[in-house]
Amino acid sequence: QLALVESGGGLVQPGGSLRLSCVASGFSLRNYAVGWFRQAPGKAVREREGVACMSRSGGNTDYANSVKGRFTISRDNARNTVYLQMDNLRPEDTATYYCAADFKGDPEITTLVRQEYDTWGQGTQVFVSS
Repeated sequence: QLALVESGGGLVQPGGSLRLSCVASGFSLRNYAVGWFRQAPGKAVREREGVACMSRSGGNTDYANSVKGRFTISRDNARNTVYLQMDNLRPEDTATYYCAADFKGDPEITTLVRQEYDTWGQGTQVFVSS
């Protein structure tokens, strides 16, 4: 059974940092494109926003404009894990963060479109507040 489990969320002050982790089980992440999404409090699933993604090869990444220069996605295939390093956090970054994975035939494809992913974790909550 395919599963993704996120961790690393918590309460942080504005300007602080967090690193989220997402561990895969039941499949090898090296064969999948991966993404991080977030859903702000009170928002519906359809409003889940893509914030960072990486191609299967690891050679291509993309970021939402709101997080460029502050967030960094990375992967460790040996650990079957994807990370999201979040720096200079802002109150508007408060959300539940989800990782997602999807097999892409083209190893260079990467996308921030929610509907392009079919395997999701349960999420980890991030609160940015003083």
